[in-house]
Amino acid sequence: MKRSIVAMLSVLAIMLGNCTVFAQNTLVTPMATEKPSESEDNLLEDGTYSVSFDTDSGMFHVSEANDGKGTLTVKDGKMTIHVSLASKGILNLFVGKAEDAKKEGAELLEPTTDTVTYSDGTTEEVYGFDIPVPAIDEEFDVALVGKKGKWYDHKVKISNVQKLEETKETEKEKE
Repeated sequence: MKRSIVAMLSVLAIMLGNCTVFAQNTLVTPMATEKPSESEDNLLEDGTYSVSFDTDSGMFHVSEANDGKGTLTVKDGKMTIHVSLASKGILNLFVGKAEDAKKEGAELLEPTTDTVTYSDGTTEEVYGFDIPVPAIDEEFDVALVGKKGKWYDHKVKISNVQKLEETKETEKEKE
């Protein structure tokens, strides 16, 4: 009797294992594995958005005065984020790898001088950058060079997109 119970449990386990595999195989469809087209990736309409700017580095990040946020501008389907960094220590950025940034003709991003205001009311001048954004919620490569002249590779990600409301002044500028 014990042998027949063990045999039946073994057969049942094998059948359940096959059913699980079958169920897993039927859940996977070509649509689930395909990457969305570029037009599906960029569903943002032209405008200005507040976004989170996440990096893989404690040395390369948005000024704490800006709470990890940058301003994303979408115009004619192209996205650019402006971030104010923590200091004036980063001299140039490059969208891509450090190896490519060193090549002749590489398009380096030049800094702007931004004034940030901290919660206690103090202000500081820091460098900011306008960085082209290829996609939302996907990591992309950004290389940076500091005062020592050495290039470093980093990964950044733009997320938490929130539309900024236009002020009356912005509306008047459009007229």
